[in-house]
Amino acid sequence: MGEVKGFLKYNRQEVGHRLIEKRIYDFAELDLPLTPDQIHQQTARCMDCGIPFCHGSGCPLKNSISDINELVYEGKWEQACQMLHSTNNFPEITGRVCPAPCEAACTLSINDEPVLIKHIEFQIVERGFKKGWIKPLPAKQKTGKKVAVIGSGPAGLTVAQQLARAGHSVIVFEKDEKIGGLLRYGIPDFKLAKSIIDRRLEQLVAEGIEFQTGVNVGEDISARYLKKRFDCICLTMGAGQPRDLNIVGRGYENILFAMDYLKAQNKICSGELVDESAIITAKNKVVVVIGGGDTGSDCVGTARRQGAKEIHQLEILPKPPETRLPDTPWPMWPRIMRNSTSHEEGCKRQWSVKTMKFSGIETRVTQLQCCQVEWFQKNGIWNLKELPGTEFTLHADIVLLAMGFLHVNHNELVKEFDLKLDDSGNVATGNCQTSQPEVFAAGDTASGASLIVRAIDSGRQTATAIDNWLKKQT
Repeated sequence: MGEVKGFLKYNRQEVGHRLIEKRIYDFAELDLPLTPDQIHQQTARCMDCGIPFCHGSGCPLKNSISDINELVYEGKWEQACQMLHSTNNFPEITGRVCPAPCEAACTLSINDEPVLIKHIEFQIVERGFKKGWIKPLPAKQKTGKKVAVIGSGPAGLTVAQQLARAGHSVIVFEKDEKIGGLLRYGIPDFKLAKSIIDRRLEQLVAEGIEFQTGVNVGEDISARYLKKRFDCICLTMGAGQPRDLNIVGRGYENILFAMDYLKAQNKICSGELVDESAIITAKNKVVVVIGGGDTGSDCVGTARRQGAKEIHQLEILPKPPETRLPDTPWPMWPRIMRNSTSHEEGCKRQWSVKTMKFSGIETRVTQLQCCQVEWFQKNGIWNLKELPGTEFTLHADIVLLAMGFLHVNHNELVKEFDLKLDDSGNVATGNCQTSQPEVFAAGDTASGASLIVRAIDSGRQTATAIDNWLKKQT
């Protein structure tokens, strides 16, 4: 631990952000990192809590958070960096965009503010890159086995790195023009600069991983080809099927899935060629975002930077409480009211709102017809009912659907492999293995949409399962 009574002596210090009036005119990262002295104080707050729930139940990766904090407090940054990487392949990613369930499970969260775990992690890895501590770790001996990884999001990159370090030859196939999947195309630059991904990719290439981009597996190359060329295949395509809103008027051309909107802007920011028909701008427009999660928040921040005249965000669920309720006790992730940096930049939020109908002129939507709803429990199941007399209309120039994702796309690859699916439409697995023995699945492909930190954990577990399976085949 740090100081014996550090948690009493020091308060939690939140990470600052660039001024709103400046940051809304660019897509640069907006966090202002704490100073080394401030980080020292924050690590001093990590108490001798006996059972560290932060990594016992809070962190899917089981990062040794209390030990890492102690190393930083003692000035042993390089050792902290090594320990962090022993369980987390990409802490520079999680240190930026993970919602930090570890902090919700921190013992201090019972009646105080938790330790600043996420930002300490960010500081460690950034210092590690600056000091040159983070180096390629290529395998000393090759196994002669070849593995194909389909998809280059967090799960795919993790699988690839773990298997390459185990001595296997790994090729990662990505349908887009650049590597990164959701990390590159789904998260705005103001939260995750794409140079951060490119910096880590240099390490992966040096460790022997081969990347092939612009390859849509299932169309450009077949499942049969993969089976002939590789000893094992791992599917990490993510949960790419968005939840739709099938109501009257859904077909208007300016009603878009959130990920299509975010992807277009991310491509523009990185200088990629974008088809003119795919360029969507909110400049001087009224934007309505349907969905109150992180993806919806990212749409709000992107629309603000594009110069939207007005932004509305609608959520069908009720407004969360300000404090933790009994149904999500510590150390569980609390269902509480949260405001993102995008919300701080200007957005009109409404809860318990159901969109009933879209109406418009010719091919474009101009109005949403909505109503308020009330949630109630019946036989332990939550239901909603529309409240009479609460109907209202909302003008819109662009509508963005950010209601989450259902499951992996049931594309030609899934069909060609003849993979079994679970009741939710995910690829069914047992010990990370699909219904086809030589095909494994990791991340959102197998679990449905989840957190990046869980995708990395799934990638590590799947890589271990693949390595063990290949050894048995030998």
